[in-house]
Amino acid sequence: MTETAIPEAILARESEMRALRQDLHAHPELGFKESRTSNLVAERLRFWGYEVHRGLGGTGVVGTLTCGSSERRLGLRADMDALPIQEAGDRPYRSLHVGCMHACGHDGHTTMLLAAACHLAATRDFDGTLHLIFQPAEEGLGGGRRMIEDGLFDLFPCDAVFAMHNVPGLPAGRFGFRAGPFTASADTVVITVHGRGGHAAMPAETVDPVVVGSAIVMALQTVVSRNVASTDSAVVTVGAFQAGQAANVIPATASLQLTVRTHDAALRERVLRRVHEIAHAQAESFGARAEVVHTPVYPVLINHERETEFARRVALDWLGPEGLIADLPLQTGAEDFAYMLAARPGCYFVIGNGAGEGGAGAQPLHSPAYDFNDACLPIGAAFWARLARRYLGTEPA
Repeated sequence: MTETAIPEAILARESEMRALRQDLHAHPELGFKESRTSNLVAERLRFWGYEVHRGLGGTGVVGTLTCGSSERRLGLRADMDALPIQEAGDRPYRSLHVGCMHACGHDGHTTMLLAAACHLAATRDFDGTLHLIFQPAEEGLGGGRRMIEDGLFDLFPCDAVFAMHNVPGLPAGRFGFRAGPFTASADTVVITVHGRGGHAAMPAETVDPVVVGSAIVMALQTVVSRNVASTDSAVVTVGAFQAGQAANVIPATASLQLTVRTHDAALRERVLRRVHEIAHAQAESFGARAEVVHTPVYPVLINHERETEFARRVALDWLGPEGLIADLPLQTGAEDFAYMLAARPGCYFVIGNGAGEGGAGAQPLHSPAYDFNDACLPIGAAFWARLARRYLGTEPA
């Protein structure tokens, strides 16, 4: 990809884009608390001539712009929320909020869509209605679902919806597409082991929930290796194990927190069933009792064939094969754009954030050292503008 592939008007705003993205990075906000971010988004959209609607999903913003006479309607979505992570490093625009940072690149996603909004409002070279959806609370809180429940597609009908997410480790500025199942379903499981506490020097008089919990952790390693075909994909991870407060006390309870990821509804049910069975069986074998609480988070995200091929073709015709990421694999991350794709045809695709150890944008998502690669801003904005013009009729389909 060369800079000549990006419209001069977008390149001229590159420094402005970087400043905006870094401002958002310095002022991160958690899900459903994105008041500053949504105020900024709404203010800019209004200034550029968009009709702005606020309040869907609490802090969500939708900007609408209609040009020409076509009845076609397109939705483009960016997420706005940050994560409860303490940022590492000393970059000049590091988070000003203790324990909160943009560790997933939503600051970049918001900036790219805003830059495209500015360009499209200035050129107005499309025919139809453009709905720009700035979504709150993507990080496990279901902000997309909330927007739909609040009437998103009733108030702003869309013939198709698209969303873009950065992926560290992939070449910066290249685009990846995958039809069908793409990101995983996500489920949270909390296992509470009820044992019998006592003095740590007299373990025979107790039922030690730490030992029971440890046995459960090890047994859970067999869920994928012995219950999931090698051609399928699933993840069972114990992210938290909490028990006790003193070296000389065996506690009465222990708690495990798990995430479960799959790409198929039937497999999802099977894996969750095995988690329940293992927790109960292991606990009973020690004379303890397991309490299992399952909370569904997000369903499998399924990209529609037609819309995925459309978006891929936009990138291919613009950048050629070298602008695409070949053979994009299934992603085990979860994404609540799945709810929007269940309601409307569309595609969720990725933009590479940078590859190479220590390179810009190469730190993994949800890492305290992560940062969005600002070099991606112009090409991401330009792609959004090109996709909108192609879908809404002013470029050859």
